[in-house]
Amino acid sequence: MIVYFVGGAIIVALILIYMGIKILREYERGVVFRFGKLHKVKGPGLVAIIPFVDRMVKVSLRVQTVDVEEQDVITSDNVSVKVNAVLYYRVADPASSVVEVEDPRFATTQVALTALRSVIGKFELDDLLSKRELINQELKKIVSEHVDPWGIEIVSVEIKDVDLPESMKRAMARQAEAERERRAKVISAQGEYEAAQTLMEAAKIIAENPTALQLRFLQTLMEVATESNSTILFPVPIDLLKPYIEKGKGGREG
Repeated sequence: MIVYFVGGAIIVALILIYMGIKILREYERGVVFRFGKLHKVKGPGLVAIIPFVDRMVKVSLRVQTVDVEEQDVITSDNVSVKVNAVLYYRVADPASSVVEVEDPRFATTQVALTALRSVIGKFELDDLLSKRELINQELKKIVSEHVDPWGIEIVSVEIKDVDLPESMKRAMARQAEAERERRAKVISAQGEYEAAQTLMEAAKIIAENPTALQLRFLQTLMEVATESNSTILFPVPIDLLKPYIEKGKGGREG
């Protein structure tokens, strides 16, 4: 009889030891409640609790990713867009994440949804497309202020996609095309202006030295002669023949 009693006691002791020994991974922490009250945070590694007295809730410290669903938002310049984002967060205080909020993931997601609508509504469409980093920082700041008391640390909030209406896409395409045409005309006009200045300076140099005009004429004639043309029609400047004409007049007068 005593043998059975001792054997039963050993079995019960082994069961209690099995129930009281827990192993927590490196990225896990155990929030222990004793008689319903918060006792302490344990882990990682081998931890011991009192069976039927302590209750342990495991909390993961790894970074969690939340896909913030697409939202219809109106920008400050009254443009309706669809925006979605992605949220990265981690548990910084395991005890607060268990005691202060029932479902940290759901609560953080709802805060991010509300912040996304309010922040996007403060910016114009052009800023929404060009100032993503500024908007991301503003979103992170607002979400962090709400979830810090819950022991949640926001790693980053990133706007993933901005879906514009088709009419707005066509308008932006026309605007971009007009901007490219404007730049092309400005560049062309700038090139004409610089070319005119260069020609004016060249004309001044030629006017000061008429021989330069003759050299330029001969150079142009040589360039044309290199082409595979059977017939070349080339105008002869009067200034090129002027010395010979004056010399002929002088001989006749003599």
